[in-house]
Amino acid sequence: MKPEETELLIAQVKKGKQPAITQLYEQQKSYWFRICLRYAKNRDEAQDVFQDGVAKIFEKIDTFNAHKGSFNAWSNKVLVHEVLRTLKKNQWQNSFSSVEGYEQEAYNQDQAIERISAKELTEVIQALPLGYRVVFNMYEIEGYSHKEIAEELNISTGTSKSQLSRAKKVLQNEIVKLFEIK
Repeated sequence: MKPEETELLIAQVKKGKQPAITQLYEQQKSYWFRICLRYAKNRDEAQDVFQDGVAKIFEKIDTFNAHKGSFNAWSNKVLVHEVLRTLKKNQWQNSFSSVEGYEQEAYNQDQAIERISAKELTEVIQALPLGYRVVFNMYEIEGYSHKEIAEELNISTGTSKSQLSRAKKVLQNEIVKLFEIK
């Protein structure tokens, strides 16, 4: 859908037009659900945070301004904030720990990256411990800086960096195991 068409659709959604709401939901639901899958530990948890996140998107849609960025970027941010709020409710703060002096090891992952499917990668990410999963998604996929992650999660930037480094190591090890690459 072209940006102009999306703007017209969103204008209709803002007016409460049910066909437009349905169309926008149908157009975006796969994109939004994939975001939730990356943060959740399984499909059931993803479905729960998806429902809360979509409700928040439609609740806040009046604040969307096309002149400040794309709808996907805006809805992504609203959804991620809602996912994080939901995870915070579930006492997740103990999932973050700092590791001083952590050194990332080098891995030969070219063969694995070429062979892994999006579904397999999502499953490997979902298997990460919560702290690793959240920081990995925020930094590598959503594009947050370590400073922004630290502020959002109420952790230090060092903890954010160590969580990302640990997440990458676990992901690399799991991908290597998945394809038995030595």
